[in-house]
Amino acid sequence: MPKTRPAYTEEFRQQAVQLLLDSGRPLDRVAAELGVSANSLRSWRDRSLGRGRGAQAPSTQSKGRSATPPAHAAEQIRQLHREVQYLRRQRDILKKAMSILAGEPQGSMH
Repeated sequence: MPKTRPAYTEEFRQQAVQLLLDSGRPLDRVAAELGVSANSLRSWRDRSLGRGRGAQAPSTQSKGRSATPPAHAAEQIRQLHREVQYLRRQRDILKKAMSILAGEPQGSMH
């Protein structure tokens, strides 16, 4: 008797892919939690991200051009680098503040 594949709705597939991408958990674990095969989830993810067999490439990519103009992409990269630097500075400030607040007060008056 041949195996039949369960019919998953497109909405379920999209939500499964979104869960996989947002959770940061391994694909195998998410697939097991959802009760689907890892291969199915991998296929849905690849199709959603524009990779793999059922993916349709945008017309600009099929002509060998990037979907974003290089100048726009370079500006976006610069902006993201600035944001990363800002966030690292904020993180370092918070680390220092936490170490100061967690430490015992020195020279307390008794």
